[in-house]
Amino acid sequence: MHTMDAMSQSVTFLGAAETVTGSRHLLNLDGHKVLVDCGLFQGGRQLERLNYEPFGFEPSELEAVVITHAHMDHIGLLPRLVREGFTGPIYATHATVDLSQISLPDSGRLQEEEARYRNRHGGGPDGRPVRPLYTESEAFACLKQFRKVPYGEFHDLPGKAKWRYLPAGHILGSAFAEIYFANGERILMSGDLGRFNIPFIKDPTAIDFAEYLVVESTYGDRLHSHEDPMAKLEEIIKRAVHTGGVILVPSFAIGRTQELLYYISRLQNEGRIPRIPIFVDSPMATSVTRVLERSPEEFDAETEEALREHLNLMEPQGVQFVKDKEQSKALNSQRGPLMIISGSGMANGGRIIYHLLHRLEDPSTTVLFTGYQAEGTLGRRLLEEASSVHLLGQFVEVRANIERLNALSAHADQGEILAWLHGFKQKPRRTFIVHGEPPAQAALAEKIRTELGWELVIPFKGESFPL
Repeated sequence: MHTMDAMSQSVTFLGAAETVTGSRHLLNLDGHKVLVDCGLFQGGRQLERLNYEPFGFEPSELEAVVITHAHMDHIGLLPRLVREGFTGPIYATHATVDLSQISLPDSGRLQEEEARYRNRHGGGPDGRPVRPLYTESEAFACLKQFRKVPYGEFHDLPGKAKWRYLPAGHILGSAFAEIYFANGERILMSGDLGRFNIPFIKDPTAIDFAEYLVVESTYGDRLHSHEDPMAKLEEIIKRAVHTGGVILVPSFAIGRTQELLYYISRLQNEGRIPRIPIFVDSPMATSVTRVLERSPEEFDAETEEALREHLNLMEPQGVQFVKDKEQSKALNSQRGPLMIISGSGMANGGRIIYHLLHRLEDPSTTVLFTGYQAEGTLGRRLLEEASSVHLLGQFVEVRANIERLNALSAHADQGEILAWLHGFKQKPRRTFIVHGEPPAQAALAEKIRTELGWELVIPFKGESFPL
C-alpha cells in the first residue's frame, strides 16, 4: 500500500469496498482532494456503526465532491461531511439535486426519530444516549452546497482536472463521472451501472475506453429473471378484480414506483386490464414522480414519443396521489378491487405497515414485492412464508397471497455488466471492482478475466492505488 502524498494521482477506497453500501472514493489530484460519492453504510448494526467512524481524511481539506446518483448509499453521509468542516461544492446532475432535496432531509428526520426511540428504550449498547448521525436541519444545511451540472458538459476540478457526467441508466439522474487528469488520462467512476430498456430513462452510455475504471458488482454473480413484468401484473390485477381484493405494493420511492405506474399505463392503453383505483400512498414517491415529469433531459426516445402523443405514462387512469395521513387511514376501510402502492420497499417502516396490519389476515389481499428484500426485513419474512408476523406491537396471521415481481431491478446483472464492458475497444490499464459482496465480486472478476483478460483489483477498505 502506498501513502497518498507520494503520488501525483491516486484513488483511495473508503467505502463500498467488499460490501454493497457506503460508496466513498477519494481522488488525490496533484495534492488536491476530491471525493466521489459519500454514502451511508446500510445493513446490520455492525455495518451501520461504520457511519460514525472517521472519514479517512480531513473534511476541511476536501475541495469538491462529485455525486453519481441520489441513492442513500451514495449521498447519505453528506450532512455529516459538511457538519465536520467540508465547505466546497457538491456537484450532481439536475435530477440528483432535486431528489437529494427530498431524501436527505427525510433521512435526517428518520435519524432523529430512531435516536429518540432508542433513548426511550435504554439508549445505545453501552447505555449511553444515542446521537442521531445528523439532523434534518443539518441535511438542509448541506443542500446549500449542491451545484447542478448537466450531462455531457466538461467542468473544471482542482488539480487541473476536468470531468463530465454521462447517463448511467440506473435511476433518475444517475451518471458516470468521467474524470480527466492534467496529463489527459482518465478514470471512469461508474457509480451504479443501470440496465438497458428501463422505462423513461436513457440506457447506460456505451464507453469505448478509459485508462482506469471503477465498476460496481452488486449482481456480479447472478442473472436477473426474464419474467415479463406486464404479464405478471396483468394476472394479479385481473385476479383482484375477480375477487374484489386489494393489492398492496411495498415500493421504493425512487424508480420502482414510477416503473409500476408505467407498466399499468401500458396495460391500460393496450386494453389488457380494466381500470381500478390506484393509490400512491407515499409523499416521497409522489415528489419523485413530479421530479421525473419535469426532467426531460432524462427521457429515452420511447418516453419522448409517448409525450408527443399526449400519453402520460407516469399517471395511469384511476391513479390518485395520497396527500395526508387522514386520507391514508381512510384507505383501510375501502373495499377492493384497488391497489395501494406505499413505502417502504422492504416493508420495514413507512405507511405500508399500517395497510399490512389491516389487510394481511384477508385471503383476498395480495402483497406484491417489487425489489430486493434484505435479510432481517419484514419483506424477507413474508417472502419466506412466515405464518404470522409482529406488526406495531401485535401478532398478525398471514392469510394474504404473497407475490414477487422478479424482473424489476435497477442494477445491471452479471450478463449486462459484461455486455457493457465488451463495448470497450481497448482494455483499461486497471479495473477496480467495488460495491458488491465478496462472492459477487469474485464471480464477476473471474468472468472478466476469462472473457476479456483485463487486470483487476478488488480493493479493501482504506486501500490506495497510484493512477
